[in-house]
Amino acid sequence: MTIVEMECDGAVARLTMNAPARLNALSDEMLAALQSRLDEIAHRPDIRVVILAGAGKAFCAGHDLKQMTALRATRDNGAAGFKDLFDRCARLMARIQSLPQPVIAQVHGIATAAGCQLVATCDMAVAADDTRFGVNGVNIGLFCSTPMVALSRNIPRKQAFEMLTTGAFVDATRARELGLINRVVAPDQLRAETSALARQIADKLGTAVRIGKQAFYAQLALPVAQAYVYTGDVMVENMLNPDTAEGIAAFLEKRAPDWDQ
Repeated sequence: MTIVEMECDGAVARLTMNAPARLNALSDEMLAALQSRLDEIAHRPDIRVVILAGAGKAFCAGHDLKQMTALRATRDNGAAGFKDLFDRCARLMARIQSLPQPVIAQVHGIATAAGCQLVATCDMAVAADDTRFGVNGVNIGLFCSTPMVALSRNIPRKQAFEMLTTGAFVDATRARELGLINRVVAPDQLRAETSALARQIADKLGTAVRIGKQAFYAQLALPVAQAYVYTGDVMVENMLNPDTAEGIAAFLEKRAPDWDQ
């Protein structure tokens, strides 16, 4: 069994976490496989959008608690192992946002703890209307501090803090209201609607989207004045792209652009 399956449909790559018996938990194997797949895709200009989905009845239930518990058998009671695990998970989340291609989470069932972190980290998310989201580690005595990083950058801080301290779940409609996800659809339409969104983006000029994604995250970390200076330089770079010149010419001439992609 391949723990992360990959299939391509034109310029759209679909990654499916394939450990349904463990609710696609972010085990050591899952983290490594996702990291490897994304690192591979980063060097594939023919892929312009990535969909991340989960097999079985859930998107992702977070970290693998059995593996985490086994780490306690060491002399330091697992401290080094836990640090390594959270470092590897952080690298994966950083890879999603540094990936040149947009990543869309296709979410169903549950997305809990680090699984919710995964949704919050992806550039966009589409969810089935019966999906539940939670950062519920506090219910077992483990505050979701690393998932908090992505969650608190997606939704208002008071709502994020309530989710983190109560361990309560929110449904898909509420998740959309909070800004955690983009769209809510019927379960039987989830794959089709996510694929349609991916194809809509994949039809755009890939180099422009790549430039834009990098700039999107970079400017968020800057004060407004610096962000405008930075993004002005980015737009100059974008304007000098021959395919951008072709896109503008095609618009003015009322024809489809002839892009080399």
